[in-house]
Amino acid sequence: MAMAIRVFLLLILFMSSSIPGFSLFEDQVGLMDWHQQYIGKVKHAVFHTQKAGRKRVVVSTEENVVASLDLRRGEIFWRHVLGSNDVIDEIDIALGKYVIALSSEGSILRAWNLPDGQMIWESFLPGSKPSKSLLSVPASVKVEKDNVILVYGGGCLHAISSIDGEILWKKELTTEGMDAQLLFRPHGSDVIHAVGLHGLTQFGAYLLNAKNGELLKHDSTAFPGGFSGEISFVTSDTFVALDATRSTLVTISIRGGKISFQQTHVSDLVQDFSGMAVILPTKLTGIFAVRMNRLIVFIKVTDDGRLEVVDKKDHVAAVSDALPVSEGQQVFGLIQNEGGKIHLTAKICNDMRANLLEESIEMDHHQRGLVHKVFINNYIRTDRSHGFRALIVMEDHSLLLLQQGEIVWNREDGLASIIDVSTSELPVEKDGVSVAKVEHNLFEWLKGHLLKLKGTLMLANPDDLAAIQRIRLKSSEKSKMTRDHNGFRKLLIVLTRAGKLFALHTGDGRVVWSLLLHSLRKSAACEDPTPLNVYQWQVPHHHALDENPSVLVLGKCGYSPDALGVLSIVDTYAGKELNYLGPLHSIAQVIPLPFTDSTEQRLHLLIDVNKRAHLYPRTPEAKDIFLRELANVYWYSVEADNDILRGHAVKSNCILEVADDYCFDTRDLWSIVFPSDSEKIIATVTRKLNEVVHTQAKVITEQDVMYKYISKNLLFVATVAPKATGAIGSVTPEESWLVVYLIDTVTGRILHRVTHHGSQGPVHAVFSENWVVYHYFNSRSHRYEMSVIEIYDQSRADNKDVWKLVLGKHNLTSPVSSYSRPEVITKSQSYFFTHSVKTIAVTSTAKGITSKHLLIGTIGDQVLALDKRFLDPRRTVNPSQAEKEEGMIPLTDSLPIIPQTCILQVFDDKNKFNSPQSYLPLSIGHAWGVLNQEGMSFVLDLA
Repeated sequence: MAMAIRVFLLLILFMSSSIPGFSLFEDQVGLMDWHQQYIGKVKHAVFHTQKAGRKRVVVSTEENVVASLDLRRGEIFWRHVLGSNDVIDEIDIALGKYVIALSSEGSILRAWNLPDGQMIWESFLPGSKPSKSLLSVPASVKVEKDNVILVYGGGCLHAISSIDGEILWKKELTTEGMDAQLLFRPHGSDVIHAVGLHGLTQFGAYLLNAKNGELLKHDSTAFPGGFSGEISFVTSDTFVALDATRSTLVTISIRGGKISFQQTHVSDLVQDFSGMAVILPTKLTGIFAVRMNRLIVFIKVTDDGRLEVVDKKDHVAAVSDALPVSEGQQVFGLIQNEGGKIHLTAKICNDMRANLLEESIEMDHHQRGLVHKVFINNYIRTDRSHGFRALIVMEDHSLLLLQQGEIVWNREDGLASIIDVSTSELPVEKDGVSVAKVEHNLFEWLKGHLLKLKGTLMLANPDDLAAIQRIRLKSSEKSKMTRDHNGFRKLLIVLTRAGKLFALHTGDGRVVWSLLLHSLRKSAACEDPTPLNVYQWQVPHHHALDENPSVLVLGKCGYSPDALGVLSIVDTYAGKELNYLGPLHSIAQVIPLPFTDSTEQRLHLLIDVNKRAHLYPRTPEAKDIFLRELANVYWYSVEADNDILRGHAVKSNCILEVADDYCFDTRDLWSIVFPSDSEKIIATVTRKLNEVVHTQAKVITEQDVMYKYISKNLLFVATVAPKATGAIGSVTPEESWLVVYLIDTVTGRILHRVTHHGSQGPVHAVFSENWVVYHYFNSRSHRYEMSVIEIYDQSRADNKDVWKLVLGKHNLTSPVSSYSRPEVITKSQSYFFTHSVKTIAVTSTAKGITSKHLLIGTIGDQVLALDKRFLDPRRTVNPSQAEKEEGMIPLTDSLPIIPQTCILQVFDDKNKFNSPQSYLPLSIGHAWGVLNQEGMSFVLDLA
């Protein structure tokens, strides 16, 4: 026995020493550290589970992504991100091999190859006026010329070949005065049925020839009560709608070429009903579903047009479309929430009493919320019975596949819609941490070493190799959950559109914790919660390391400016919501103040739409600190619609019916009104409040010294001619100009103004230290330009002696006031730039010592690192010897794009270029950088 133990220990020692270390070599600096792809909240899904080929589900999302997912693992086979204005209307699969997507209100139809996502064809469908968009794809998989795809959009009906996208014929229905609501072609028929409304009072039905679009028949009948707008399909000759009051169901029958209406009050079907009913947009056959408050009622239309309630369900979260499982039999899925479980039921459309499937799955509603959508798919079990799998979309925008009562896989696709981010320091590593606290348990420890042994002996399968990689990443130096010496390792606190907060580790991008915020969930008090921003709330320093840092998350209940606000305080280590308040007053602006209380909580001013300032945290200590610093609190607001800048200060406590010691009235200090006939505000940028400036002095040639004008109150404002606010090329150079300002936000004084004639936006700018760089379009040269402005303090011109600076004999410590007229000079220069830009950011370090680099996200989805020295306004064509020794680069008319400075190029799995919608710059540091775009997140090592 003792010998066996020795052999086992020697084996473990061999395994531990034989695995190579996972580290970053010098030539790997600048390479991608981690990369994640997401698709967003799914709104359409089509399953493809034929025996030949991989089983997959094709989805489209609210982030305008079309993607093919592996049905076994949930991985992305391929994906395409459409433009921000190219909203996907519907998707389907044609001929069993093409993914068909209709977008842009029915004006663009695309086909992609199902296996690899390569585009097959693209058709542009012109229309006469905006209308509902409809897509009808034939179910036949035979490759024939008459596989016609029907598209209604822009008031026109188009017939398109599914093979090559050719428009076969076009019929404009708006000339007949109808807006189609439903479009279908019975199997094997040459007649197309289109039904819709003439206004809101008349129902119309069209019969068209499928081969040439010829109008065969048109019937219309007025309904005196008027319709609410939606029409639901029941059978090919029976439809239902709600009247204008949403209290009466209207059965519409088309028989013998005549249209007839039959009305049924909702209260006759469901007793004690009050309010308004809503017909669910589910595609069921023979029945339809109506939501009445929290109750969903399934109603059947009898042969004589009467309505008959066949089932009622309470607490229903989602209903799927009908799925054909056999000849004449269709099944749909039903999801119900109850406690900590969700119940999945598969029901037969023509026999609601029979359930083909009943399953219950444990689900933490506090982590994922309620179910929003469900899509079902069937398969044949070994005993020849029908089995079902369900793809469900949760409240937090995550995607889950349920099968046989278990969650097969899940995807955190809420990360495709990040709206704000903050950072949090990791805890300090403590000495004496035992192995038991590091490893989960002995079994996990042994399992990890056995996997490593299999990898060394080349016996590992792909799943084992993936597990080994995860273990290496988890145990590597950059993936530790403790703070490193240089501060490279951090937590990214990410807020998504769903109101969920994620903590991502910058080392490997893993999700450390996630939290669906209680304050940002739909409730009776907050019907439409909308997340806004994340702010640092509590950042403990070294003398308070026993306290965990926390963040402040703000949101509001609705989309209007005067919607009530909500806020949450979240522990960034534990991922727990410490406190939440709301609904509160409205939130028009948030002012993080540079003051903290004894517990390191940062003070914030929340400005409402009535220009009242509300202090948080609401504690006596915070109030005392604020009152002491009251004279030094200033802020500004931008009224872009009215082209007005205003400066504000606190006046006194609010005079309200209910006394509030933490509410303060404000006063306007100054205002700048730009002439509306010549200038329109398009961009404003200011410095980051937490930016560190290492030195105010800049030593130039021949030991001369220039002093940076460092002020946190400086604001960069860009305005353009009103005609130049449109797209590039929409205005002539003579009608376009760009004016930029540097404005002191305490006094409203304009420190610098420059005009670029013949230029227009969009303008992207970044402000750091005493300089600002901005990007715009030069209409005269038909090229993009980047300009730089540096501002220097002339009041310290007497301190040009470097020895005085070294010996401390200078007046740099003398107070500077915005009210004393500054003596400043500016230096500026403009350069041509070959790329259009989505965003610009600047690198930063803890001490501000390292030289600055601009990180430029281009329209081509590249990230360029551009040395700030190329944007030095002092560059000359022939620099002197002293300027060369200083590192001055000779002047050129354009900025160079060096291939080595392209630190990121985004490609998909097939090396076909992806075109994500927009870049959202997150926190970018010298040692690490983050850039998130819709559907994609990644971290770059910029050490």
